[in-house]
Amino acid sequence: MNDLQVCWCDINEVIPYARNSRKIPERAIDKVAASIKEFGWRQAIVVDKDFIIICGHTRLLAAKKLGLKQVPVHVADNLTPAQVKAYRLMDNRSHEETYWDLELLGPELEELKGLDFDLELAGFDDREIEDLLADHDSTTGPTVPDVPEHPVSIPGDLWLCGPHRVYCGDPDARARNPRHSACESRRWQDRARRCHQSIDRGP
Repeated sequence: MNDLQVCWCDINEVIPYARNSRKIPERAIDKVAASIKEFGWRQAIVVDKDFIIICGHTRLLAAKKLGLKQVPVHVADNLTPAQVKAYRLMDNRSHEETYWDLELLGPELEELKGLDFDLELAGFDDREIEDLLADHDSTTGPTVPDVPEHPVSIPGDLWLCGPHRVYCGDPDARARNPRHSACESRRWQDRARRCHQSIDRGP
């Protein structure tokens, strides 16, 4: 692989791709602009031999919002026209394949908060930060309620929930008594059949 070469060029020389299919909301531009202002340039804009953007439309818009005159550019002049189109799509599509591990994200934000750093510079808004820190601070997981003394539903009940039918069974019945399980299955089928017939006949 060749060494990655980056050069600085006039911001007006970089041309946005006219058919960029990725929509860029203003909030995304604001976050990248804040990132560039805080951390500097850490990713160059990738362009083809005609200086049309392959990757980095948001970075260019953020640079313009900051009033910058120059931007770092990598010219991918060794890519074919087909490779340029494919790489442009892949760069946008690949981000959708990842997701956050919330059990690790919360502690990361908590540590960053302890360093007295502006958490919004990590790319999250106030509501997201509040929810993530609250999830991290919570020490109680989901609880299973106790079995009531007089349960509303018992094994063998068939509940009508709109167009759905919910049968109350016993998951341990098959292991304890396979014959009983088969009987329960036939009983459920019979009740479901009667229920369907009742619905078909109407009131």
